[in-house]
Amino acid sequence: YEAYPDAPSLAAEMRSRGHEPDPKSNWGKLVDSLMAKYVEPNLVQPTFLTDYPRDVSPLAKGSPDDARQVERFEGFIAGMEVCNAFRELNDPVDQLQRFVDENYRARHGDDEAHPIDEDFIEALSYGMPPTGGFGMGIDRLTMLFTDKDTIREVILFPHLRTQRDGGDEDEAEAAS
Repeated sequence: YEAYPDAPSLAAEMRSRGHEPDPKSNWGKLVDSLMAKYVEPNLVQPTFLTDYPRDVSPLAKGSPDDARQVERFEGFIAGMEVCNAFRELNDPVDQLQRFVDENYRARHGDDEAHPIDEDFIEALSYGMPPTGGFGMGIDRLTMLFTDKDTIREVILFPHLRTQRDGGDEDEAEAAS
């Protein structure tokens, strides 16, 4: 944080090391891109990464220790994300501001930005108790246990696979 506290300084350092970061990326997305390229593929042993940038987690509750982080973790095994979890943000004012920030990013080319969800904000304003979410990718665990390289090799509905991915073309036609 101290060395590169904002997107321009981090992007400049990335460029000085031969990277071409997306010029539209905020600080959190730059950090996330570095993690995805240099850290996550090397997490062979089961590992949990915690304290994600707020910029990439608009629905997660903020960290009480650092306003730029949220209470979120992801689990990795063999270089692959297998789960994602976070405490849900239940403050309607904070959530609305994050949606406004996301809306600004969407208008400036961020395809992953969340739209403003006014119904969700209204529901939060009635009060939501502390909650959390946890998602585990069973398909990714199956990939890990069966030593497969792509999710398409282990998906539940083989008719969604193409022949190139190992699916049977006749089987795919019969299923549709």
